[in-house]
Amino acid sequence: MTVVYVVLVLYMLRGWFQIPYFNSEQETVSTPVSVLIAARNEEENIARTLDCIVQQDFPKELLQIIVVDDHSTDKTATIVASYASRGVTLLSLNEGDKLNSYKKLAISRAIAQASGEIIITTDADCRMGRGWLRTIVRCFEETRAYMVSSPVAYDEEKSCFEQLQTLEFLYLIGLGAAGIGNKNPTTCNGANLAYRRDLFYEMGGFNGIDNLASGDDELFLHKVAEKYAAKIRFCKSKEAIVYTDAKATLSAFISQRRRWASKSTKYRDKRVVCLGVSIWLFNLSLIAGLLQFVVDLPNIHVLFLLAFGMKLLVELVFIYPLCSLVNRHFLLVYLFPLSFIHAVYLVYIGVAGNVGKYDWKGRKVR
Repeated sequence: MTVVYVVLVLYMLRGWFQIPYFNSEQETVSTPVSVLIAARNEEENIARTLDCIVQQDFPKELLQIIVVDDHSTDKTATIVASYASRGVTLLSLNEGDKLNSYKKLAISRAIAQASGEIIITTDADCRMGRGWLRTIVRCFEETRAYMVSSPVAYDEEKSCFEQLQTLEFLYLIGLGAAGIGNKNPTTCNGANLAYRRDLFYEMGGFNGIDNLASGDDELFLHKVAEKYAAKIRFCKSKEAIVYTDAKATLSAFISQRRRWASKSTKYRDKRVVCLGVSIWLFNLSLIAGLLQFVVDLPNIHVLFLLAFGMKLLVELVFIYPLCSLVNRHFLLVYLFPLSFIHAVYLVYIGVAGNVGKYDWKGRKVR
């Protein structure tokens, strides 16, 4: 299993290096864009996010901003409404407690009102540099992509726990980018995802994946990849990065990862399933090796240390260029403990994410 894991990570590393850094030579953009945000009880974050978007170095006549308020019980809608004079449109859901997938409904409603040729989704707790929109749209225009996934990173960490999450999250973003580089897209993040509006309707929107709370990003990516894998790009650029926050508590972190893992039951691409199962089995075998190491069984020490050493080395090689992308090399000091912690939590989440319900924005969903 160690050999399988090392080969898989090196294959992903190949995919990462298959993607060139995006440096646009264009000075202008000409494609109209609609930026969509589904927000629920985000009064502490939404103003900062909207400030980042309305201050983009992007032609105002080409930019539409739509925020869908998902039954917020705080001042989210009021804050969004105060941005009406700055070009922000507020939509509100009024479905009550009838659905399992409110976010997909919110995005679908927003797309129905969108005028842009390109749809860009982000979250209500994100920050971006002023060149974010221009970079992504140039990527579309120069590569003729149908869908563009772009980097997401944590920042402004307040604890070692949050810094551990930042390093682990970079690994996940790297896997998503590498899959695209290998022409076998596996994952992406809805906090920084863009696609052509006509593609959304050609794919039937979220039909077929709308019974799951999560998956407006990753499962839709899989739908597109079935037909247009070669038309999916990853925008490897510092200017394209969206920044968000790590989870402050362990319970919030576990709930988030259970939500992400719940999507795996809907994967239709057997290659993606095999990749996930292989990584899960490797981590399970590593935990078994650790337990054998602790109880001092004969001949286990060398095998376990060799397996863990190979895991640590190949992960260092993979994650180093990702740390370079976000200028966070100091995070590598956490790689040694993270390799142990990651194995345990991944095995747990692989099971817990596919059974029962979890909490998301104050709702129990599946």
